[in-house]
Amino acid sequence: MGLEMAPVEAERSPEQPELEIYPLCRYYFGARDARTGAGETAADRALRLKSNFAAHGLRTCVHGVLLVELSGHPHVLLLQVRNSSFLLPGGRLRPAEQDVQGLKRKLSSKLASADPNGDHHWQIGECIGMWWRSEFEARPFPYPPPSTRAPKECVKLFLVRLPMARQFIVPRNLKLLAVPLSQIHDNYQVYGPIISGIPNLLSKFSFNVVRD
Repeated sequence: MGLEMAPVEAERSPEQPELEIYPLCRYYFGARDARTGAGETAADRALRLKSNFAAHGLRTCVHGVLLVELSGHPHVLLLQVRNSSFLLPGGRLRPAEQDVQGLKRKLSSKLASADPNGDHHWQIGECIGMWWRSEFEARPFPYPPPSTRAPKECVKLFLVRLPMARQFIVPRNLKLLAVPLSQIHDNYQVYGPIISGIPNLLSKFSFNVVRD
């Protein structure tokens, strides 16, 4: 007689966290007065970064990843400047400002009415990625660069869960576009390393399109 082995039950893989997204047609897009400084050049930005670093040290930026559904595919909402460069909504934190509070402030300034006292009910989710810039004009990396003693900038991406319906009010010198994940994936030349890496960061989620 040999030893009888009990059947080994296959180990279950953990379920992907579910992310509900809603069709683009559920959202209203409007415009308001143009924002100053939205069209700065790369040289202007480098000078501003140097000035801010001298005054406050490490610059921390927070950006929101907002998703909608169009043609059966997830799209991310991006701001377009001068019909060329693309940005995630967000921006620099004020000194001692918390990540979530600062992101809510920036989302309201970029995507909502100009009412400074308005409560726009942004639902900020988890941080899905962090990027580091070693020098003011250097390419950002998804880890602290080992060759630098003091990183100049940290960029954090947060998932923003949208409600079933919402108004987006954008300054007239910016465009808010829904861009498919398949288009930005690894498209570094058009969208840069941070935006083009978003599909990889979202790969752990299971998308549930809610149409009702």
